[in-house]
Parts: sequence; C-alpha cells; structure tokens
Amino acid sequence: MRKKFKTFSWIVSTYYAEGLPYSLVQQVSVQFFTSAGASLQIIGLLSFFGLPWNLKLFWSPLIDLFANKKRWLIVMEIILGAVTALLVWPAQHLNLDLATKIFVLMAFMSATHDMSVDGYYIQILNPSDQAAFSGMRVAAYRVAMLVGNGALVILAGWASWTACFLTAAAMMWGLAAFHKHILPAPPAATSHQGQRWRAVREAFSTYIQQPGIVWALAFILLFRAGDAMMFAMVTPFLNHLGYGLVTRGILTGTVGTVTGIGGALLGGFIISRRGLHNALFPLTFIQSLAILAYAWLAWATPSVWWVGITVAFEQLAAGLGTAVLMVFLMQRCQGSYQAMHFAIGSALMSVAATVVGGFSGFLAARVGFVEFFLLAFAAALPSLWLALRMPIVLFRDHQKSIPALDSADL
Repeated sequence: MRKKFKTFSWIVSTYYAEGLPYSLVQQVSVQFFTSAGASLQIIGLLSFFGLPWNLKLFWSPLIDLFANKKRWLIVMEIILGAVTALLVWPAQHLNLDLATKIFVLMAFMSATHDMSVDGYYIQILNPSDQAAFSGMRVAAYRVAMLVGNGALVILAGWASWTACFLTAAAMMWGLAAFHKHILPAPPAATSHQGQRWRAVREAFSTYIQQPGIVWALAFILLFRAGDAMMFAMVTPFLNHLGYGLVTRGILTGTVGTVTGIGGALLGGFIISRRGLHNALFPLTFIQSLAILAYAWLAWATPSVWWVGITVAFEQLAAGLGTAVLMVFLMQRCQGSYQAMHFAIGSALMSVAATVVGGFSGFLAARVGFVEFFLLAFAAALPSLWLALRMPIVLFRDHQKSIPALDSADL
C-alpha cells in the first residue's frame, strides 16, 4: 500500500511538473503579452513558442547519452524554476523583447523536461502499470494547465505578474526538491546512441510506408487548421471585448480547462461505443461548429454569461476533437515502433497547428474578428471533407495496443 501511494505521488507530481511550464509558455505568455498591449500580429507569432515540443524527437537521444532520466528531470526542474524567475524583470518593465527570449529558453527546457519525465515513466513502470496510471498522468497534467492559465493568471490580475512568476518558480523548485527525495533510481540504460538514431530513422521509414498514408497525413495536417487559427486569437479577442486578466483566467483557464477535459472524456466514450469510423465526421463537425460560435460572439458582443457559455462549448468541442485525433494517431502506430509513430504523428499535427496559429494575428488585424473567425471556419472545411471521405482502409476494427502517450497532446 505504501509503495502504491509513493508511485501515485511521483506520477502525479512529475506530470504536474510537466504541465506547468507548458502552460506558462503556451497560455500564460499570451495573457502576459495581451495585458502588455502587444499587437495581434505579435500575439499570433507566440504560437511559434510551441516549436521545441514539435521538434523534440530530434534531440531525444541526448537524454540517454548523458546521465539518467531522474537526474535530467530534476536538473530541468531547477533550471525551469530559475528561468521562470527571470520573467520578473520583463514583467516589471514590460520588456517584451526580453520576455520573448526567456519564453523561448523556457520552451526548450520544458520540452527536454517532458522527454525526461515520459522516459522515466516508461523505464520505471512495467507496461500494465503504464496503462493503469495513464489517466492519472493526463489528470495531473490538466490540473497544472488549470493552475497556469487559471490560478496564476488570476493571481497576476489580483496582485501582479511578479507574484505570478515567482509563485510558478517556487512551484518548480519545490517539485525538484520533492522529486530528488521520492523518485526511485532508474535502471541503467541499455541502448547506445547509434541504436537510438537508427530507431528514429526506421520509425520514420515504416510510418510513411503504411497503406493510405497520404490520406492520413492530409487529415493529420489539416485537422486542427481552423481550430488553431481561432485558438491563437481567443485571448486578444476577449481582451478586445473588455475582459481583464481575472475574468480571462476564469473563462479560458478554469471554465475552459474543465470543459475541455470533459469533452475529451466524452469523445473517448463515444468513440469506444460507436467506433472511430462512425464518430469521425460528427465529432469533427462539432469541433468546427464551435468556431462559428466565436464569429457570433464577435458580431453580437453579448453579456459575459454568453461569452462563458461559448468558451465552454468551444473547449468541450475541442476536447471531442482531441479524442478523435488521438485515436486516429494511435491507429497509425505499427509494430515495435508504436511510441515513436505516435510521436511522429503528434509532431506533424502540432507543427501544422503552430504554423497556422503563428500567422493568424496578421489576418485578424487585417480583416477584423468577425471575418477572421469566419475564415477560420473556412480553414476547417477541408478536414470536414476528409473526415467524410476518409478511405475505409485507414480504419482497423481489431483492438490495438496503445503506445505511451505524450500528455501534452491530450
């Protein structure tokens, strides 16, 4: 019983530690730049902060080359705490250029920390335990995002950005100290650097040789196009409607995260009951429909209650879409390279979303929010067509084993 509680403790804490810096880079940075008066173009470009997560596969073998994953994990958390504390200076002086450099550094450190945590999890636990604790991983990660884009943003509104970033830094340092004490020692690594690089090359080769891969790649690349456009502009749009940090933290951080989790769980349940082939188009359509809800918000500018309902619906719909995409990516995973195939598919998806989101601010500034959200819906139409026309050969009815998932994608 004591051993199980210890395992529970380090799984929850490590995935919370993985989710917090991700939220700081991907969500809190947008809130900070918006409150500092950055242009829509600059805010859209913040999507490129996500590139280190998109490309982390390419430096993942370095994690095995130096030290062990426990040491990597703890050192990265100490560094992430220090980098977060550095944000106090640009926060006090609204130096957005310096803040950008710090957030980029944090993104690379956080992506490296993610690989350390995920690798440690796989090393320490046997496959059955990995599956048993997978829901706990996701829950802890989402709680961290709730704290980041919710509680920390609200703290920034109530107190200051200095208080926000120092609190986050203290969390990371506290987690590092806790993990130094509680994490079991990992087994010695058995694979060599050359073997890891060879495995990466073979994983790419086998991935692109799958039947129907052109259709699959088109769907993966286009699935989040409209949603990514819209999401990149949600925070500045709410700021445009007159909602400050505290209200935005409640709407997008608390309400949005909770309904997003609910949507992902509901989507998983629907897919398990009806199968991906039957659920693919309806759930993709609901995800796209949420974009039109934002176009209505921009046109009608209703009360905060309708804004809250719209944000909740959009995040619920995004959660449904997440479930669709995760299962679709899993079904593209083959043989002994399932984990790497999943990493390749999720990287392709997120790179496309990063690029689309990165340039959304230029479009929003040019046409206005009503037209922008309508164009975002238009960008979602190709994925709807693909969901409707997807060849049956891509769907397999037999049960497959599930690779170890990257929590950032759930």
